[in-house]
Amino acid sequence: MARKDFDPATIAPDGRPSAQATLFDPEAGGPWRGFVEGAALGGAITVLTYGTDDVGAGPRLHVHPYDETFIVVAGKARFFVGDAVLDAGAGQVVLGPAGVPHRFENLGPGRLQTIDIHHSPTWIQTDLD
Repeated sequence: MARKDFDPATIAPDGRPSAQATLFDPEAGGPWRGFVEGAALGGAITVLTYGTDDVGAGPRLHVHPYDETFIVVAGKARFFVGDAVLDAGAGQVVLGPAGVPHRFENLGPGRLQTIDIHHSPTWIQTDLD
């Protein structure tokens, strides 16, 4: 499907060079496999990756002053976002709005793998438990 959402002639490049960073070492252990802050790349978002084989495991309850978007890459997770409880599987996306406490856990069976997009050039977080 071809898309033409805007006229490229109306956007001038801002002069930033392309950039590259390593998000995670595929051989590394542990659930938090890595992150790249947008500031390191000259971008506006920070990207984290989380993965665990342990059913029930997940990040602790926390909050950010910006939105966080979760992409479930593999497995199934239960997200607790404010008063909402959302189950999401591979290929689904969940939004944690700014200022709303949230966490998620692996529903199993098997591995849960997520990519977590922080809508900020730096990772800012307060743990609540």
